[in-house]
Amino acid sequence: MAVPSPRRRSYPEGLGGEMIAEFLGTFVVILLGCGSVAVSVVGLPGSGRQVEAFGAANWLIISWGWGFAVAFGVYIAGGISGAHLNPAVTLAFAVRRTLSWRKVAPYWAAQLLGAFVGAALVYAAYRWAIDAFNVKAGTAREQSLNTFSIFATFPAEFFGDSWWGPLLDQIVGTAVLLMGVCALIDIKNLAPKANLGPFLIGLVVFAIGLTFGTNAGYAINPARDFGPRLFTFFEGWGSLSLPGNFKWFSNYWWIPIVGPLIGGVLGSQAYDRLIPPVIRARSAPSEAGRGDLA
Repeated sequence: MAVPSPRRRSYPEGLGGEMIAEFLGTFVVILLGCGSVAVSVVGLPGSGRQVEAFGAANWLIISWGWGFAVAFGVYIAGGISGAHLNPAVTLAFAVRRTLSWRKVAPYWAAQLLGAFVGAALVYAAYRWAIDAFNVKAGTAREQSLNTFSIFATFPAEFFGDSWWGPLLDQIVGTAVLLMGVCALIDIKNLAPKANLGPFLIGLVVFAIGLTFGTNAGYAINPARDFGPRLFTFFEGWGSLSLPGNFKWFSNYWWIPIVGPLIGGVLGSQAYDRLIPPVIRARSAPSEAGRGDLA
């Protein structure tokens, strides 16, 4: 009598399915996030719907756009992969030992590919507006920082050619993101109910945009920056993309990668080492024979 062999897990059931979720979730983040920047930089001015210069209202569009982009991306992938959608989150969770180290590289690959494809679709939809903007400004594509900013980030002019200021900004911003994520998924703390977690994670991103965004574009995600940056390199933005050179910055490409990776680990470790011990101490039963003196 033949003994039936155990059924092998299909590709979508295992790591492959998680990679699909990470790809699609990151794709949506970039599609909506970069799309909101495109609306603000070339869409509204080019369509005749905005006559004044780029201002605070445009920044609110971008901040809300990225916040909702992250929320919807997390809703798409959260039940399958946990919706990291960000190499800094993946690394932080591996360091926390809540994700196997063997999944780090596959997750990173899926996130980077999703970001690249998302940027390509934004470009396909807005290339007419991008070209018209550059023609009106009399600027060649490889010199157009404005249209490059639709896809990838750069430091504010007040930093000069300093690498430390933008790097610190990325470390701090991503640390705040990971502290927020760790708090929002901690069921022993005040984790939200009724599947509100993804929406509130989006609000964390929105808050970071309002508080740190103008320093260096708040990439806070290596895939979010490098995937679109790589796309713009192939589409003619030249050294603006790689190695990341302009009038006041040079060789910038690595900062939105290294800064978030450092900040993500620091933020998650700060939460894990400071908050859960307090929660455990307060939830532990009182010692026998001792009353509560509080």
